[in-house]
Amino acid sequence: METIKAVQIVKPEELRIIDMPMPHIDEKNNVLIKIRAAGICGSDVGIYHGTNAAATYPRVIGHEMVGEVVETGPSAKKVKVGDRVIIDQVTSCGHCYACRHGRPNVCQHLAVRGVHIDGGYREYMAVPDTDCYLLPDGLRYEDAVLIEPTTIAIQACSRAQIQPDDEVLIMGVGALGTRMLSIAKLSGAKIIVADVVDAKLQEALDAGAHYAINLAKENIDEKIREYTTDAYGPTLSIDCACTKDSLGTLIRIAGNASRVITTGFSVTPTEVTNFGITSKELDIRGSRLQNRKFQQAIDLINDGKIDLDHKISHTFPLLEAQKAFDFNDSRDPSIRKIVLTLG
Repeated sequence: METIKAVQIVKPEELRIIDMPMPHIDEKNNVLIKIRAAGICGSDVGIYHGTNAAATYPRVIGHEMVGEVVETGPSAKKVKVGDRVIIDQVTSCGHCYACRHGRPNVCQHLAVRGVHIDGGYREYMAVPDTDCYLLPDGLRYEDAVLIEPTTIAIQACSRAQIQPDDEVLIMGVGALGTRMLSIAKLSGAKIIVADVVDAKLQEALDAGAHYAINLAKENIDEKIREYTTDAYGPTLSIDCACTKDSLGTLIRIAGNASRVITTGFSVTPTEVTNFGITSKELDIRGSRLQNRKFQQAIDLINDGKIDLDHKISHTFPLLEAQKAFDFNDSRDPSIRKIVLTLG
């Protein structure tokens, strides 16, 4: 039997390179993709360390996955052999309440590639052609993995109903926060970023943020009063840090009648009071995955409105995944985004 190499998290803290059967196309999974690159996301790290509450084990992880179409079945109409594509990570049932109301990203029977079913840390995948989207011409495979976190940002800003007169606080400007900034600034809103790393804050300012707060050195309550009109507080806050204290902090400093968007999967208890929410009549909204946002992200790239070129800080070959995860755990200040590559 023909086999391929894959990276599997057997259980928390145990990563293995395994052999698995070569996938073959069928009526449903009518496209065979040779994976060329797959990103390491915070949720992948959470699965590895056992802190992602959604994951099941053992699991071939990886949901930021791009590659080349090498075979198609007769029912495939959207792509052809040789096309460079990114694969949607969301699979849904199509008939539950969420699906019927246009929100398959939170389907009752949601199965996310790389979380609930095997994902992209492998040499080949068979998927439906409808889950494939053509990559922009000239965009390198390793840079193209950033399309997926860009869709997460588009989803969050959509859930937030961001407006030009908003004063937005983005908490955390790592890989997700950087992509959030790239989408939020398209609205014309004022944007404040907060992090603990000066270099990341400076990069955010260079990328279009109006103000930056170093949480390790500055008092966020004081700086928010200084940077928002009439010391009102943010009218929209987006939690891209997802630390134990981040949600409570955002609720505390939020302006009246504002929105707070959560994007993380931490199960660590945090202190939140009814008074903090009710007294300001806040909207606390979760934003999970993305709801058919891939083409929108790709259109923004093709139109020159966002730039993903050379935004990857480090690459490792797929079979050196353990080394890549260990390096990520080192918290080296040079890390922005790590990508696993295949030939």
